[in-house]
Amino acid sequence: MQDEFAGAGVLAQGPESVVQDKSQPRNRPVLPANGDVGVGASLSPLLFVPADIKVSSAAAQPDQRETRKSMSRRSGQSGSLVKQSGWWRVRFRLDQPGTQVRKQMSLKVAPVSLKLSRSQLELRAKKIVEGSGANSEDRFNRVVLGEATFREQAQAYLQKAVSRNRKPIRNTVSIEGAMRKWIFPEIGDLPLALVDNLAILPLVANMKAGGLSARTVNKYVEYVKQVVKSLKTPNGEPVHKRTWDPDTMDLPVVEYREQKRPSLKAPAVSALVAASTGQERALYVFLAATGMRISEALALETRHLINDWRTVVVEQQVEKDAPRILPYLKTSAANREIDLHPDVAGFLRGYVAGKSGLLFRTQKGTPHLYANLEDRWLTPRLAKMGLDEKGMGWHAFRRYRKTWLRGKRCLEDIGNFWMGHKPKTMSEIYSHLYEDAEMRLAEAEQVGFGFDLPQEGAPVVPKKSKRPELKVNKVKAA
Repeated sequence: MQDEFAGAGVLAQGPESVVQDKSQPRNRPVLPANGDVGVGASLSPLLFVPADIKVSSAAAQPDQRETRKSMSRRSGQSGSLVKQSGWWRVRFRLDQPGTQVRKQMSLKVAPVSLKLSRSQLELRAKKIVEGSGANSEDRFNRVVLGEATFREQAQAYLQKAVSRNRKPIRNTVSIEGAMRKWIFPEIGDLPLALVDNLAILPLVANMKAGGLSARTVNKYVEYVKQVVKSLKTPNGEPVHKRTWDPDTMDLPVVEYREQKRPSLKAPAVSALVAASTGQERALYVFLAATGMRISEALALETRHLINDWRTVVVEQQVEKDAPRILPYLKTSAANREIDLHPDVAGFLRGYVAGKSGLLFRTQKGTPHLYANLEDRWLTPRLAKMGLDEKGMGWHAFRRYRKTWLRGKRCLEDIGNFWMGHKPKTMSEIYSHLYEDAEMRLAEAEQVGFGFDLPQEGAPVVPKKSKRPELKVNKVKAA
């Protein structure tokens, strides 16, 4: 008795079955020697080369790449029925942990004495194969690809994300904090296969009850999606293909107008500058006049001031939780130059006189931690002025500067270059005004800065001094 079942790859014959070895090439048809297969050509009967005969032709024996297992390439097994020792048995292959080779299984279906019909035997055999998990994608994921908990996969994802060449994550502190405080307590011990829309629903409810904003809740859910997607098959396809549904997860809608993005006004900046002294005053002036991120400003050194203090080169930043300089920035567009108004340059010239190294530093000569400065300098002064509110931190200076530039009709592509924003429209991408240092300096003088500069730190050289030779650094477009 001979029977062949699709997907099994097994040829059974009587009580003794012969298993076809897929590692050997199948029999191949051979065309006539003259290669004439045109219309009207007489074809000789197809010949088949036995599998054990070696063919020297490179075309006849292509390179065979070692393929990795993938459930998507399987059509499914029904099993192969054989009669052995008074029993009908079904033979099939089953994945085993720790090996690429599937185990040949032979399970009893029914005694021969029952005299069941062929269709009844096939139905029983199919149920046995399905019950074993031979065609189960869940079992394949657990046994072959390995099934981890969400916590384990998150740790593996972060380790790979910081070391990969394509868009590595530079700083995982915020992600790890969100995982520890909100995500792990809720779904950390769940198998990754069970993390879906319904599993995230209670997590979202918990975060909303904890007072997190709609934007933060959506951001943390994105972290969950990235972890689930990070488990991939050897060919790079996600193991768990999810269709994420915001309605099922009950994700809050992010309303732009409801987001806490307070900005300082010109009178408030003037008041902050007037009420402070030393490094604190210089920092307020610097942030409001340039729109730099606080991490970038605290990493500035005297060597970054060029063109007679009219241009600031931005190329590094301070780490958030450690007094250490990082030789990279938040985005590629953040690597830039910022041009200053002559009055601001004069104030900075007076502040920098006699200094070297970091412009803003502790008594030990190390960079400041901006969270500490916010608690010690900015927040108390804003509270005294009645301006302290949620979101009113260092970034309020950056919002002030962008608002001022737009109000003064600053050329948009130059303004984006100063702010470190990536070009979006084709006009901004095509424009190379950022390469024209002379035009940038003229634009900086025209738009101004909007707040009152103190008399302290006035220029130490006349304003109408000899025009300095412009120094232009080659800055890559974002």
